[in-house]
Amino acid sequence: MSSIAPYGAWQSPITAEDVAASSRTPQWVGTHGGQVWWAEARPAEGGRIALLRAAPGEAPHEVLSAPWNARNRVHEYGGRPWAVVPTPAGDRLVFTHWDDQRVYLVDPADPGALPRPISPEPERLHGHRYAEPTASPDGAEVWCVRETVTGDLRTDVRRDLVALPVDGGAADDPAAVRVLAASHHFLSGPKPSPDGRHVAWFGWDHPAMPWDGTELCVAELTDGEFGPHRVVAGGPTEAVCQFEWDDAETLCALTDPDGWWNLYRIGLDGEVRNLHPCEEELGGPLWQMGPRWFARLGGDRYAVLRAGRLAVLDAGAGRLSDVDSTVAGAAGVWGATLAADGEVLAGVVSGPRQHPTVVRLDLGTGELAALGDQPASSPDPRYLPEPQPRVFPGPNGEEIPAYVYPPTNPDYEAPDGERPPYLVHVHGGPTGRVFGVLQLDIAYFTSRGIGVVAVNYGGSTGYGRAFRERLRENWGVVDVADCAAVAEALAAEGAADPERLAVRGGSAGGWTTAASLTSVRTYRCGTAMFPILDLTGWSEGETHDFESRYLDGLVGPLPETADRYRNRSPVNRVDHLAGPILLLQGLEDEICPPEQSLRLVDALAGRGIPHAYLAFPGEQHGFRRAETIVTALRAELSFYGQVLGFDPPGVPRLELRH
Repeated sequence: MSSIAPYGAWQSPITAEDVAASSRTPQWVGTHGGQVWWAEARPAEGGRIALLRAAPGEAPHEVLSAPWNARNRVHEYGGRPWAVVPTPAGDRLVFTHWDDQRVYLVDPADPGALPRPISPEPERLHGHRYAEPTASPDGAEVWCVRETVTGDLRTDVRRDLVALPVDGGAADDPAAVRVLAASHHFLSGPKPSPDGRHVAWFGWDHPAMPWDGTELCVAELTDGEFGPHRVVAGGPTEAVCQFEWDDAETLCALTDPDGWWNLYRIGLDGEVRNLHPCEEELGGPLWQMGPRWFARLGGDRYAVLRAGRLAVLDAGAGRLSDVDSTVAGAAGVWGATLAADGEVLAGVVSGPRQHPTVVRLDLGTGELAALGDQPASSPDPRYLPEPQPRVFPGPNGEEIPAYVYPPTNPDYEAPDGERPPYLVHVHGGPTGRVFGVLQLDIAYFTSRGIGVVAVNYGGSTGYGRAFRERLRENWGVVDVADCAAVAEALAAEGAADPERLAVRGGSAGGWTTAASLTSVRTYRCGTAMFPILDLTGWSEGETHDFESRYLDGLVGPLPETADRYRNRSPVNRVDHLAGPILLLQGLEDEICPPEQSLRLVDALAGRGIPHAYLAFPGEQHGFRRAETIVTALRAELSFYGQVLGFDPPGVPRLELRH
């Protein structure tokens, strides 16, 4: 029999420790030698990225144990950190190690082998960063993207495509590193053609972001040297986000000349053909280097992702068919890390009640195998909310997609007539999106009687370029209005308490949180995690090179729109703050650095507005350590309880400043 208790005060079996454990997520899947390989985040090990592999029918085996950490800092968000490459001595695992950012090589077949560096030690810590390693045609070198720190400013970075000898000659001799090309300020990893006669990569330049415009380049290869390149696809308003060689004379690429990321076949002779024209996104934004939204299956067939749904594109038949990839009783959402070995696919699948899981799918037989177990702390499904896909009307008649996660706990009911508090969850980016999958931090709240709605506001990906560009020069306007419209609609229909609405988000979501609290009266309070709060400071050297010109498109060019930067920034609008704010910040964050949060804290001093600021040593952008995740989540729950008027049981009380 259910107990009666106010929303927010329900006892829940889902703990903050469970949420931290669920952050042990797989990523960067690949196949080699009939085995599936992947990286895996380990919050309990300080956020270390381990590397695992699994042969058919066998349990996963850890390839890189502690202290090895397969992660890099390229663009600060990181890029594909590993590959298995053929060398004259046999197959070797190559990876980037977080501690020193160098490239290492090891024989994966020798359990006693120790990784050895093949890139030189830089003069300054993390002075070189590498990503997207691949083998040269003869296997004597590893080709990759290299970032070089050239000065003390966050924007003092240069990028090159480089070659590292697999014999380790460059480890002690920087002169042994060969620079292959540097066509653009930003570069993807180079990929040689199957016959070794050509090489392709793509690049872009400031002020464009990679979803604005990129160029796919091809150059001839002569004795390992790159010739002059030519552009075969892309441009200022066309963004290539992934490419693969189809054969020696043909590339396949995801690009969007018609406003949707579709799959194109591009011949070196200049012929370009959309393999299946559709108003659907088969690609996505390049926040990290090396995601894979499609994989070649052979012939004219490709595995593709239709907004997370797995499908097979048969170019010869002109057909795009969904694939049944049901896992744990629910349709799966596939991450952008597809890998194929013939008819066998590997990737990461999530579901409404399923944590991200590495799977192996045989398209020939339909056999689907999960290669990893769900976390041991996975909660009883009865306590997990079922995300409800909704479309809400926007302020000007636009459609705003969202997922509603209602309060869910079989042990409790609220008193008659009480409506639940609701959190508006704002995704990061802002060029990103949310899917209707299990997020245990959301279940942490819903199982306690707090509803959550995750909004794909204007500017989100997955709905075409026109929807994405609704945010152009309107950041802090469109995102704020769309999120507020969703919250107010839930209140108007009786699903949410209009007096107990809150907003939360990290990074760009933290910006929208603070911008909302200082421009609309929809919310009582909000939580901004590692946020942007001062547009002027952020655009004048307080962020990393990758996003240092992002605001040209999101807000406007400088100096022409300087007033817009000042007027929209929450640090300049604290007198408009609608309610209390909680700030959560990593102290090693190079993307949204601590000075952004501290500036707002200083502006709040003595104003009598309840607020709290928690800073976490050792954390970069986003929280990776279990202890940080636990502390932050408990603080957030206590914060909502104090402001929204409920008493969450078993949670330490967060001290609020005034």
